[in-house]
Amino acid sequence: MDNPHLPVVTVIAATPELRVMARSLATELGLPYQDDASPSCAFILAVTSDHIELRTAESTGAVHVDFTAGALAHRRRFGGGRGQPLARAVGLKKGATPQVLDATAGLGRDAFVLASLGCTVHMIERSPVSLALLRDGLRRACSDPEIGGMVQHRLKLTFGNACVIMPQLHDSERPDVVYLDPMYPHRNKSAQVKKEMRAFQLVIGEDADSAELLEAALICARQRVVVKRPRLAPPIMGIKANMAIESKNTRYDVYLTSLLAS
Repeated sequence: MDNPHLPVVTVIAATPELRVMARSLATELGLPYQDDASPSCAFILAVTSDHIELRTAESTGAVHVDFTAGALAHRRRFGGGRGQPLARAVGLKKGATPQVLDATAGLGRDAFVLASLGCTVHMIERSPVSLALLRDGLRRACSDPEIGGMVQHRLKLTFGNACVIMPQLHDSERPDVVYLDPMYPHRNKSAQVKKEMRAFQLVIGEDADSAELLEAALICARQRVVVKRPRLAPPIMGIKANMAIESKNTRYDVYLTSLLAS
């Protein structure tokens, strides 16, 4: 899973008291560690007293995962429920709450929305940086009095390559839906994409194996595969979806496995 073309991310501790924890995290993730950030550290995974965050040397902003407040809390409360495009794409409706495997978990945002709507979601993430951020967010969310129980029972996280993991699942472990949100090259450098999120995209890298992910997902999913794409982007491998659900900037390509097999 190592990609030599990705930028180096250095783990640091925000305070001396956190250095043991930061060193342990760096060892676990296979990332370099320094006691303090130096000018040579372009990308930093910082262990703070509150959370773990991704910083850059050039920006005052940072990326961390928080399921209890901010945009995710707002989306959970006012995002449109089962009528929103994501929910419709995975087949959430009255009497139907599918089990979902999120093969490209990233920061866990869509997985969290689906879990808040009743789905059990198995997240797979192969980036050690993204894993650290997501796992930290889940840990804190589990102790939240409002959503802790839901997070503990509906969200599961596995570190690894979904292309390898999906074919190894026992038949009883196969999900109803496989959800893919492969990292897509972002050419728009406008303010729509915050500087810290562009840094996250650089650290994670593009999913060059999107075709392989889709092939594995189509075999793994019992009912459907949902692929999140920029609204005007071509479908993966040029395979036309059975249907597509669009929002302002996003398109969900839906592949119904029963129809593809016939």
